[in-house]
Amino acid sequence: MASNTRKRDHRLEVRTTAEERSLINQAVEVSRTDLTSFALTALLEASHHVLADRLEFSLTPAQAAEWDRLNAMPARELPGLLRLMERTSPFNS
Repeated sequence: MASNTRKRDHRLEVRTTAEERSLINQAVEVSRTDLTSFALTALLEASHHVLADRLEFSLTPAQAAEWDRLNAMPARELPGLLRLMERTSPFNS
C-alpha cells in the first residue's frame, strides 16, 4: 500500500522569546498535535492567505466578460507616460 505522507527533509528553525514559546507550547497541547504539525499548519494557512490574491481570483460571468473585453482592447499610447519615461531619473544622480 502506498503511503500518503511525503518525506519532510527540509528543516525550518525559528527563534522565539520564552513567552512566545510558552504560548505556542500551550496551543500545541490544547490542539492535541505535535509542534511540527501545529507550526506547519499555521505557516501554510498564513502563506495561502498572503498569496491568495496573487494566485487566483474569482469572477462572475459578467465580470469575466468585462475582463475579456478590456484585455482584448488594443494598447493605447500615453503621451504623459512616454514623457515621464524619457526624463532622467532623480535616483541616478
